[in-house]
Amino acid sequence: MKIRYIKYWGALVSATLLFSACKKDYLDIQPTDRIATSALQSDSTVFEAYVTNRYIGTQLTNKEGDGTPPGFGRGFEYAMWSSLTDESIYNNDDDTWLIQRGQLSPDNLGIANVFWGRGYRGIRECNFALSLLPNVPMSALHRNRIEGELKFVRAFRYFDLIRNYGGIVLMGDRVTQLGENFQDPALFKRSTIKESIDYVTAQLDDASAKLPLNNDGTWINGRATKGAALALKSRLLLYAASPLYAAGTWEAAANAAQAVIGLNKYNLYSGGYGNMFLVNETSETIFARYYTRDAGHVHLEIANGPNGYGGWAGNSPLQNLVDDYEMSNGKAITDPTSGFNANDPYANRDPRFAATIFYNGAQYRGRAIETFIPGGRDSRDGSENWNTSKTGYYLKKFINETYPIQNPWGNAGFQTWTYFRLSEILLNFAEAANEAYGPDVVPPGATYSARTAVNAIRARAGVNMPALANVSSKDQMRDAIRHERRIELAFEEHRFYDVRRWRIADVTENKPAMGVTITKTGTGFTFAPKVALDGRNFQTRHYWLPIPRAEIQASSNQLQQNSGYNN
Repeated sequence: MKIRYIKYWGALVSATLLFSACKKDYLDIQPTDRIATSALQSDSTVFEAYVTNRYIGTQLTNKEGDGTPPGFGRGFEYAMWSSLTDESIYNNDDDTWLIQRGQLSPDNLGIANVFWGRGYRGIRECNFALSLLPNVPMSALHRNRIEGELKFVRAFRYFDLIRNYGGIVLMGDRVTQLGENFQDPALFKRSTIKESIDYVTAQLDDASAKLPLNNDGTWINGRATKGAALALKSRLLLYAASPLYAAGTWEAAANAAQAVIGLNKYNLYSGGYGNMFLVNETSETIFARYYTRDAGHVHLEIANGPNGYGGWAGNSPLQNLVDDYEMSNGKAITDPTSGFNANDPYANRDPRFAATIFYNGAQYRGRAIETFIPGGRDSRDGSENWNTSKTGYYLKKFINETYPIQNPWGNAGFQTWTYFRLSEILLNFAEAANEAYGPDVVPPGATYSARTAVNAIRARAGVNMPALANVSSKDQMRDAIRHERRIELAFEEHRFYDVRRWRIADVTENKPAMGVTITKTGTGFTFAPKVALDGRNFQTRHYWLPIPRAEIQASSNQLQQNSGYNN
């Protein structure tokens, strides 16, 4: 006979299925660290533990999931996704520099090598749970919710595959088994981008109809809600309408964003932009992952902190990003009338700058940060100079000063990682509405125009930036929205995908990765640009990741590789 088991740790059940032939003798003993599928199917508590564990993944690459397994994306890891873009570089490489330098290949994807394996593993896990769900003892209402939850998680995994590889293999509800004939061509036939997006959109429509509006009762924070499903649909359809995908309409993307706004459940957080990333949940939070002392993430303060405090510099912001923060009057620093002072470059900037980036002179833990030379405590002249930022800046966003830098293990790493928040949805709406209707038309059934959606974000407490000025045409508004996404969503894993879907990565990712050398003089400081990471390179084929060669080989070369990676 064949018995299937699910590996089990505490209340969390992994997706690993083990199939074994056995006989009714003294060797036929159920392992104590596994739960049989029959028990999983007959015990709703165990089954629900399996379902909630589908929100996390398995560590598949070096330094991923430090402290706790990774989620849908990398999120709070040592090397963040920002360090594959013009937002930051990772100070100690950790397999990021090869992507910045355009050296990734099917044989070496650096830290980007996990999406295919994790995606299809997660999809298989959800399909397995859906196959058991009809026979699990629970109320029809709760079963309906669980089905919606599993379809949301599965849709998220598919979306992650689509945004990295383009058209993907659609598994439907199929549950692949060990020992199955993997020469079946259906297992490796890639659908078009449009077919892939249409499938996931339908799954999200189904999920949103089944999911509750609120996390309450047994539906705890961190589990999918109607808003989470609609927010994922908003992001998916925005991508679909974008130039790289060309598989949807801007009108549909605007409607999808409005569906989230129209829930009237979420509001822009008014407690300060920087504080928004330090509290567990805000009025703006749509879907997030929460951490506890028993399951913390990377200790951000030591991983990203200045070397003078004992930090490791981690994800060091680039001058490329610094220069894009406007002055507090809303003018670019390149505007001669902006008031920008090259001898005092960090004064009077968009408040989100000081909430996101530590710069020379910024206050941190009772003193000013010193990235200047000679003698700056957070420069190469300071202690542990191998941990000095290569850019002259350090990450502040997400950093909690109440958490220790020295010996933080188990006493830090509890910040919430937000997958979706209202600001993103407003920016999704603004982009789609501008492309479909122009900057000042309020679409049918909508709350905002493109302009008023962006201005609402700029006017929030803790930002207080002036309304957009000198923006009248669709082209000007497009530029303004792209700028706003760069600033508002910095370090939240958007930039990598935004510049690709807009098809501007061949420009932004080919600019040198710049930093600054600050020299202290008798009267102040001088600021000299420097290249922080040489060899930055982006080519057309990099708009999509290559499928790992091991996956191509496992399919007996039936799986079609993305263009440009076959040689």
